[in-house]
Amino acid sequence: MFFRYLLLIILFNLFLSNSVNAQPKKGEYINTSIGLGLSTSYYEEEGTGTGFYAQAEYAKGITKWIGVRSYAGILLTSGDKTNENGDPTEYRISSKAFSLGGKIRVAAPIPYVAPFIESGIGVSIGSFQTYTPSTNLKKNGVLMHIPFSLGLAVGRKHSVDIALSYYFYPSMKQISGAFAAGVSIPINN
Repeated sequence: MFFRYLLLIILFNLFLSNSVNAQPKKGEYINTSIGLGLSTSYYEEEGTGTGFYAQAEYAKGITKWIGVRSYAGILLTSGDKTNENGDPTEYRISSKAFSLGGKIRVAAPIPYVAPFIESGIGVSIGSFQTYTPSTNLKKNGVLMHIPFSLGLAVGRKHSVDIALSYYFYPSMKQISGAFAAGVSIPINN
């Protein structure tokens, strides 16, 4: 279902691309971002994790509305020791991983504030734990993940990104990611 919507967005942008100016920028650039790392279960249960997130991307804007990106980053989250009510909990969700992969960004044609969506595929190397009332998984090593981001590219040149960036780990029944801000630096400009 998600891929149908992504295909519709891409086709819609193909028809409008000749008549609008949109983002991401054409050309090559490096994007760095940093933020608050978060981990949670696929299910709404006890157990979460918070921590640190940082990522660097090599991005190539194919057109002004679509770009491809390769990325490498680190996500360090620890399981919280209390639940949302402040009571102690034994349940934990954590990720301590180095991630890399590739994704595609599709952006809306709006000047100064360009909303975007990204998705792709990647791998994470590290340790993961999902311990909730219905799940008890702990793995070390290499896991496949699906990156997904929703955000805004803001500014006159759309050089600042504000995004919710997440990695879905199907084998861990876990979602890890961040609320992050980043900056784009053009290459060869």
